[in-house]
Parts: sequence; structure tokens; C-alpha cells
Amino acid sequence: MGKIEDYIVKTNTTEWRPLVEKNVNTDGIYVIPLRYNETGRAPSIMLKFDAGASYPYHNHPSGEELFVIEGSCFINEAKLEKGDYLYTPPDAKHAVRSETGCILLFLVPAEVEIL
Repeated sequence: MGKIEDYIVKTNTTEWRPLVEKNVNTDGIYVIPLRYNETGRAPSIMLKFDAGASYPYHNHPSGEELFVIEGSCFINEAKLEKGDYLYTPPDAKHAVRSETGCILLFLVPAEVEIL
């Protein structure tokens, strides 16, 4: 195990990267990975949505946690604003969109399934 400094991500100085997923339109969505697991997957991420960006309807086989850091978004038709938290139970399905733009913290234990 390394020093504690090896596990810190300075998100204010980390560059946002475009989110790229095969066969998914992720235009206007950017990612900062926060932690990688032993398989190289990032289960802890921050996503930034430009105004009008959306992520398609999908399933969460192992659930998800979401916290709105900035702005607002819709999970299906439920509006979440800065400071709101959502727990998505395993096998729950939804889409995400932001009309005004937002920054979200996600904890996603397993890869989502696009529906």
C-alpha cells in the first residue's frame, strides 16, 4: 500500500475527458475517474453533463449511488438539484439528462447495461 497522497485525486485541477462508450451517444458528457478497481474499471467517477446532454435508458445490475455536486439533472422525470442524493437499487432502470448542465458524483459497482 502506498502513501495516502497516492490515493488523492485533485478534481479541481484534473482535466475532464470526453466519456466514450461503444455504441452509446455520449456527446456533451465528460468524466473524471476517481478510483480504479483490480480489473481497471472505475466504479467511482464524476460526470459533467453539458446543457442538453443525456445518457440513454439503462439498467444497474448492482445498483448505483449519485450525488449532484453542481447544477441539476433529471433521472427519468424526477428532478435532482445541487445537494440531492439518489440510491438506485440493483436492477433498477433509468435515463439521465440535464437541461442546464451539471456535475454528478457516481458510485457504480458494476457496469451498466444499455437497454
